[in-house]
Amino acid sequence: MTWPAAAVDRDRFVLGHRAPRPAHDPWRPQGVLVEDEAGVRVVTVFLTGRECPWRCAMCDLWRYTTEADTPPGATCAQIAAACRDIADDDPRPAAIKLYNAGSFFDPRAVPEADYEPIARLLDPFARVIVECHPALVGARVDRFRAALRGPALEVAMGLETAHPRALEQLHKRMDEASFRHAAAWLAGRGIALRVFLLIAPPFVPAAEQDEWLGRSVDVALACGASTISLIPTRGGNGTMEALEREGLFTPPSREVVARSTEVARARAGGRARVLLDPWSAA
Repeated sequence: MTWPAAAVDRDRFVLGHRAPRPAHDPWRPQGVLVEDEAGVRVVTVFLTGRECPWRCAMCDLWRYTTEADTPPGATCAQIAAACRDIADDDPRPAAIKLYNAGSFFDPRAVPEADYEPIARLLDPFARVIVECHPALVGARVDRFRAALRGPALEVAMGLETAHPRALEQLHKRMDEASFRHAAAWLAGRGIALRVFLLIAPPFVPAAEQDEWLGRSVDVALACGASTISLIPTRGGNGTMEALEREGLFTPPSREVVARSTEVARARAGGRARVLLDPWSAA
């Protein structure tokens, strides 16, 4: 079946190609990972919560989510458990990423009533990084930031690619203009921006991948990104395998990932940190 043109048909396509969703306990995180990120010790908490409302073609993160809304207090319990796990780490991580396989500012994924207790748990950190779809950047970001007493806030957004047709085909229901608008909103409040870019996204011809990755880095820099995270596009969600069969996607080899990383770093020219981030649960 050809990748549909209509949004409602794309939703059906994505859902129809999924394997059964594993059952998850919303009171337990998917994993906790401590690593060095450009010289900074960072703990990543892979949170369990409600699935993202978007059905992006390349996303397999729904596998780590629940169908029901995240219960009030559950996100706090997960973060508290993660903090206990790293209590004896030396040196203690200076930054914490809260990645919930969706958008942190989706109120059905992270209830707004949890903002204050979450913020109290984050007091020991210098920086907190959360992920959000550009469409959800707004008042809830302000409310969460106001609750933070210690750490600076950084928001990560997925631009994925600046290739206009490919971005539309990815079914994120955003374009470069809406991404730039959200980035400007964050910049106006002094909130740091992290940008996710895909390595070898579908719908971009193989011969044009390097050029469009470079252009995507340009957009990220123009939006004020201090960090660019490169995500190698992968299969595993059913949809990507279907696109691969139609010749619309080729999984990147190690050589392609290495070359793309160098392309992005050269294009950034030190104006932003460029990291390779597979973004998979521990």
